[in-house]
Amino acid sequence: MRLFNIASAVLAAGSFASADSQTAQIYIQAVGVTSSPVPLAEITYDVSSLDISPSVTSYEAPELPESASLVRIGLYDSRAKAWSGSTSVASVDNFEKGYAPHFLLSVDAINEGGNTADEARKVTVIGASVKGVRIDAGQTRDFGPQAKLLLTSRGKQPELNKPVVLAPNGKKVEKEEKSFLQKYWWMIGIAIFLAMSGGGGDAK
Repeated sequence: MRLFNIASAVLAAGSFASADSQTAQIYIQAVGVTSSPVPLAEITYDVSSLDISPSVTSYEAPELPESASLVRIGLYDSRAKAWSGSTSVASVDNFEKGYAPHFLLSVDAINEGGNTADEARKVTVIGASVKGVRIDAGQTRDFGPQAKLLLTSRGKQPELNKPVVLAPNGKKVEKEEKSFLQKYWWMIGIAIFLAMSGGGGDAK
């Protein structure tokens, strides 16, 4: 196996040496072939600042069976021997010579209180995927693996503990819908004004 540039990995890991940095272990497994998931890459990201691009701190090019055409990518719990979170399927062509793997790490960040968006932030890795990008020496000098974060967003939450307004008879007060006259009184006023102006012109 070919080990990704150790020197650059050490430097990248040092830049994330903080209490808030976390790592995600990415595994790969050939589909349709009897094989076990093996480590593919380690991605380090800073939970206190998700705006900063994550770093691929280690990467080992996979040795895949010649009969394999598809691979499974994701997070794998080696102790429980089970995939954790969602997985993705990719073609083995993404790992051919002349292509650099670009990882996409899907995370779910939840703010659990605090004065700022970065306080009390809980981050859960949902899954990972990879795409091979052709290396173009004329456009970039970074030929190594890269990674990005995909931050999921939550939908609108229901309003809880909203006070209910009751009428004197104990029934819930329903919002009354405005009548046609209440909605479009201003248009009626304009029409009357135009009609009166037009009538005055015809009288000359």
